[in-house]
Amino acid sequence: MAEKFHDILKRKADRYAYQVYAVTQNFPRDEIYGITSQLRRSALSVVLNYIEGYARIGEVQYRNFLRMSFGSLKESQYLVEFSLREKYLSENEYEELINLASELGAMLWSIIDSIDQKHGKK
Repeated sequence: MAEKFHDILKRKADRYAYQVYAVTQNFPRDEIYGITSQLRRSALSVVLNYIEGYARIGEVQYRNFLRMSFGSLKESQYLVEFSLREKYLSENEYEELINLASELGAMLWSIIDSIDQKHGKK
């Protein structure tokens, strides 16, 4: 049986959150309440908003949660880039996170765009 788009997206978002948590284990201790906390919250927000939106009744609410998820993803992508510049991440960790984030972003945006087109919105 083929895996559903929803399940693939959820699995990728879950993996993204776990990978962020794993790499931030090695961030400087003095960043625990700074970038470590912010990056973890934004990465976790991607999957949490997606799941909550998927559970809602009605496409308008679903779209709103998808947009929040997409916004959190963009926030976390910036923080990943910032972390690379600060040398908190290796090039490999950065590439892995950014590639996964790009896949997630494309998947989220495809749903948002589909809903918007269906309802004649932009």
